[in-house]
Amino acid sequence: MPQHYEIIMRTLLAFFILFIGAKLLGKQIIAEMNTFDFIGAISIGGIIANLAFNLNIKIHHAVIAFIILVSIIIIVSYISMKSRIGRNLFAGNPTVIVENGKILEANMRKMRYSLDYLNQQLRQKSIFNIEEVLYVVVETNGRVSVLQKPQYRNVTKQDLNIPTTPESKLPIELIMDGEMIENLRQNKQRYTKTIFTWFS
Repeated sequence: MPQHYEIIMRTLLAFFILFIGAKLLGKQIIAEMNTFDFIGAISIGGIIANLAFNLNIKIHHAVIAFIILVSIIIIVSYISMKSRIGRNLFAGNPTVIVENGKILEANMRKMRYSLDYLNQQLRQKSIFNIEEVLYVVVETNGRVSVLQKPQYRNVTKQDLNIPTTPESKLPIELIMDGEMIENLRQNKQRYTKTIFTWFS
């Protein structure tokens, strides 16, 4: 078989295997990743790239390596789900870098956070004054969670004792691409809220 045909076939096979693996691993493989997810994603990418382009590697060897890696990720995910110790070992722990409005410099150094970078993260949360912050936590996926001081938080209906109407039904698409969706015919008595989605 000519090499360019073999590369085409191996690339298609690599895409198909990666698609199946992503379905098996779930949304966490494409979401913002913690350390273990990052390692898994990089390893899977390396195996798939070699399967597609490295003609010196036999196809079944790459497939075996892929299956082993996916199995390891699934096993680790199961351990993390069932064991708090395992979850802390593989995913790590959130790190508090601001506590009661005070910056924890030791934790900042541990996370390699500068004050400028912290301010940048806060601005992305629409907070331009660090004095408004009560707690800042760096999550295991690297994102920052912020709790503002009570006087700076948004007012809610509960704060103002405004009565609210309970909501128990999800909005659904009724019309998409100019056609009525089947779930409207099946559920038109169940849903009261609607979303009309049009695509040109």
